[in-house]
Amino acid sequence: MYHPTTRVLAVLELLQTHGRMSGADMAGRLQVDGRTLRRYIVMLEQIGIPITTERGRHGGYALMPGFKLPPMMFTDDEALALSLGLLAARGLGLAEAAPAVASAQAKLERIMPAGLRQRVGAIDETVRLDLRTGPGQAGAEPNNAALSALSVAAKARRRVHLRYRAGGADTERDFDPYGLAYYAGYWYTVGHCYLRRDLRTFRLDRVLAVEPADGGFTLPPGFDALEHLRLSVAALPRKFAARILLHTDLATARCSMMDTIGLFEQTGDGVLLHNQSDELGWLARQLAAAPFDITVLEPPELRAELGAVAARLLRAAGAR
Repeated sequence: MYHPTTRVLAVLELLQTHGRMSGADMAGRLQVDGRTLRRYIVMLEQIGIPITTERGRHGGYALMPGFKLPPMMFTDDEALALSLGLLAARGLGLAEAAPAVASAQAKLERIMPAGLRQRVGAIDETVRLDLRTGPGQAGAEPNNAALSALSVAAKARRRVHLRYRAGGADTERDFDPYGLAYYAGYWYTVGHCYLRRDLRTFRLDRVLAVEPADGGFTLPPGFDALEHLRLSVAALPRKFAARILLHTDLATARCSMMDTIGLFEQTGDGVLLHNQSDELGWLARQLAAAPFDITVLEPPELRAELGAVAARLLRAAGAR
């Protein structure tokens, strides 16, 4: 259902698009009666929009000749916020929101200057968002300039020169930005690092500068920056390396467990979960919630943690 204010703005958009329209045609498009349409016209006139009215059988409404609304101007940061907001809204998966997101994006692109429109389009094509921030994870302040520059370079497949600070040391390198992702409270870029001669991930809040460099690159087929981040985090070496056989299929395992719990491998006996953990109690609680049988292959300390979880649940159930 339209809100009255939305309909008033829709009247203005129709007049700007068509120049002149009959009252019947406009009322039909807005699904209102003639009296309501005239009220909307009066509301536009009260806020200073000059509208000419031609009465009679063939009459209609039109904006005063020569009148144009001033262009809507955005700063780079405002445009970045709008484009990320639309990207997040689309990522929520609400079917009702999809047409509104597409419409809003089209309107923004029409009024933005070419350079700003290119940066906004680059973000839409190269940035992936994971909005599920884990408990206790406080993200750092993002680097808006780095986000814009790297997304444009990623879309154009152009190499950049990065100045980066980590562990109190500043380094420089040429870098092919394959894509960008927001994950667990932080912004990252993933691509080929010419200093390390390998695929590397960099946090944007640690990027000091992004400058153009000579050369382009070809994106690896099917590369997904967010999926790469998830797998990299799951495979980080920690205090305990665990292997658990999940007696189910791969699709069910991935649907039932969080992405960061580890790497899943389909085998003839089920799904083998490879996990790296610093705290086996947390892993035991995650496994206890699985809707299928499991077999702990290693380490033996995980079996003891599962026993402790089982004992606590039995006490809660009143069993002796």
